[in-house]
Formats: sequence, C-alpha cells, structure tokens
Amino acid sequence: MTMVEANGLGFDCTVTGDAAATPLLLIMGLGMPAALWPDAFVEALAAEGFRVITFDNRDCGRSTRLEHVPVPNVMRAITRTLLRRKVTAPYTLDDMAADTLGLLDALGVERAHVVGASMGGMIAQVMAARHPARVLSLTSIMSNSGNPGRKFAFGSWKALRAIVRPPPPPDDHAAVVAHLLRVFSVIGSPAFRDDLAAVRPIFERVARLGMYRAGTARQLLAIMATGDRRPLLHEITAPTLVLHGAEDPLVPLAAGRDTAANVRGAVLEVIDGMGHDFPPALLARFAKRIAEHCRAAQPDTPGQTPVA
Repeated sequence: MTMVEANGLGFDCTVTGDAAATPLLLIMGLGMPAALWPDAFVEALAAEGFRVITFDNRDCGRSTRLEHVPVPNVMRAITRTLLRRKVTAPYTLDDMAADTLGLLDALGVERAHVVGASMGGMIAQVMAARHPARVLSLTSIMSNSGNPGRKFAFGSWKALRAIVRPPPPPDDHAAVVAHLLRVFSVIGSPAFRDDLAAVRPIFERVARLGMYRAGTARQLLAIMATGDRRPLLHEITAPTLVLHGAEDPLVPLAAGRDTAANVRGAVLEVIDGMGHDFPPALLARFAKRIAEHCRAAQPDTPGQTPVA
C-alpha cells in the first residue's frame, strides 16, 4: 500500500502486477475501501497481463476523510431525489473523478483501462466522458446512468434500507463484520448464498480499516447531487462493457440496460443469479471477460506512459 497525494487529498493505493504492463484501474463503490475487491479477482487480472491499481476513494478507508464537513441528512436527500428536486452536496462524482485522474497522474499513468463497480462505475463513466484521452476502455459493473425514473434509480426498499442503516462503532470489528454479512445477505447474489461465508475474511479486512458512516453519507449525496448522467454518457467514446446481475436488488437490471443504451456501442452482459456483489464462483469469469474486453479495445497498447 502506498499513500499518494492527488487533487489536494491523500489516497491509499495498491499496485499489483508487472510494472511495465498496461494499467487497469479498479474503482470501488459506495462507502467501501479497495479492500473489498477480492484478492482472487485482482490477481486474476494481473495474471492476464495488467498492472492493476486499486485505491480507497475520498472519505473512505485510509484515504483522506473530510472530517471538517458536516454529516448530511441522507433521508432528506433521498426524498428530494425521489421528488426530482435538487440535492446539494459537499462534492460530486465529478470531484471524485478528478481524484481518480489525479491519482493516475501521481502514478505516472497517462491512459488506463477503467473498471468501476456500483458508485465506482458512475465515477468511471464520468472519467470516460470528460477525459476520453485517459480511458482506454470502460467497464461499468452493477451501476446506473443517473436516470431519475423510479425503476432505474432505486431497487427494493429492503436493499436501500440495508445500505443506509448505520453501521456499528468502527472499533467493534466483530459487529462490523456481522453488519456487512447482514447487508450482503440482502443485496448479494441469490444464486450464490453459500458463497457469503467464503467472503468473511474480506469483510474482516474491511472492518479493520473501519466503516466511516459520515463519509458514506457524503458519497451517497455526491451521487444524488450529480443527477442524471445520460447526456454525459452520450459523450463516451471508449469501448464500453456493462456487466449487471439479473437479480440485483439494489441497482436493478433496468439501470444496467439503461446505462448500456446511453453509451454508443456499449455491450451489455447480464449475469444470471447475480446480485450486488462479487460471488467467488464468478470471479474467474469476470476477470476473463474484462481482460478480453480490454485487449479488444486496445490490442497493441504498450505499458504505461509517464505523464509529462
């Protein structure tokens, strides 16, 4: 792990794989540190010939926490979003995309394949639209387009309640692990319920980093304040793969279909039995498909090119 200064903040990042290989950036979702990426997935991508970069978003994990910023009223913001009223936030997805670009600059990476999950997919979309020269390919996983329509914006109320329910005190690691197990039992993959116990070590790793309730709330507001991104998605030129679980209770499949429909030439792949998680049984499949997509997008791409 390395602490990198970017966009005026500090970001905890890890690089896996050959330093001369083509960079592939993984962006994690709401409130979760990069520790949630399964090791087997990261290592499989590295074995496919990529230099895999993971990092903690702002307000999460070991990256800078904006402790001076007030904790927002999440339920009020959700209500305003449902009523299609403006939501204000300390920062937006554009700011988080700027963080990510600053991280690439600090690492000397000019262009990278960008893979984002859930909120990370939203950040990746903004990067690809606003900075096309920096994104070799885009993979958006279990994400959405910001379409405010009810069937696109939110999944089940049970899933939404699961993610907004306050976590236990961060110093109570056992309670945090139990909390994560409960959350993912609700939003996870119905066809792979038996896999949940297998990811307990990952939840224990996340618990050691500490759940940061205020940061998660601010990140959620960043999503809502950014609003409808469909016009932005129309600007994406990078080859785009959209992966979405057929049984996602948090970000419904309709949102994945809508994302693909708004990105020119995007390929949508629906994963049967998958919810809003990364079941161990699917990791090899994900890594192989993403690697194929990246290689097809830039078959002759050399390794990283330092930023001047």
